Amino acid sequence: MKISYYPGCTLKTKAKNLDRAAIASLEAMGIEVIEIERWNCCGAVHSLTADDLIHQVGPVRNLVRAKEQGADRLVTLCSMCYNTLARANQIMKKDAVKRDTINRFMDEEIDYAGEVEVVHYLTFLQEAVGWEALRQRVKVPLTDLQIAPYYGCTLHRPAEVGIEPFGSFTLMTRMLEVLGATVRPFSSADKCCGSYQVLGALAGENSAAAAILNHAAVAGIEALVTSCPLCEYNLGKQQPQMLEAGRIKKNIPTYYFTQLLAVALGLDVEICHFELNDKNSAELLRSKKCLAAA
Repeated sequence: MKISYYPGCTLKTKAKNLDRAAIASLEAMGIEVIEIERWNCCGAVHSLTADDLIHQVGPVRNLVRAKEQGADRLVTLCSMCYNTLARANQIMKKDAVKRDTINRFMDEEIDYAGEVEVVHYLTFLQEAVGWEALRQRVKVPLTDLQIAPYYGCTLHRPAEVGIEPFGSFTLMTRMLEVLGATVRPFSSADKCCGSYQVLGALAGENSAAAAILNHAAVAGIEALVTSCPLCEYNLGKQQPQMLEAGRIKKNIPTYYFTQLLAVALGLDVEICHFELNDKNSAELLRSKKCLAAA
């Protein structure tokens, strides 16, 4: 099986721990990953201004690249990239007037009318691999790891592109359970991490992220799992400053779901790049005998 893949900007730099583990995991399952050629930034966020069509050119051009390569679906990882690409795709599928205008903007590109389906990696795992098939490939079960999925804002919203209905966290929950982890209830799983508001605040002063981490601590959750580099930055990389400022009660390690997938598949731990996570992330897995076994 082959899939077309859009990585996005951050996954090639500060979030390569999300990207490398994802690709290696698919390849270990016999799936060939074909990164689309000449991809560009997705735009990072979907414009909420109805007539701001120039903002849609970036994400649509990526969909054009996938169409040029003969793909009928494009798999992506980052929650923000998925949301931006999927929403732009909705415009191209459903709004003939906007579609015509955007195609005219890109007069040197082939016309695009929503022929490519944008698919999040979690959805692909469920539909193309299957949970039971994945369970059979697990070599290092994440036994005794008490974790919770953190979806944030963009995997559910808006409903027409959400990977599952609002308030449901089945996809990541099932994946983590298949990998052997214990998934704990967590009512803050879809609360905003603070998003780009962090740009206007000093490090450690993100009250939204602090509230989520404190709730996780009270719920007895050992770690949070996400698919968004911005969420991981706010919830993970800001923790030392939040601890120092007294805004959170304890350290809660954070992981990308693809890192845990790679560990459970028994892949070389180096491809997970845990050096980019909080140092306690690798230590927690080591304490559960996951990294040693891998």
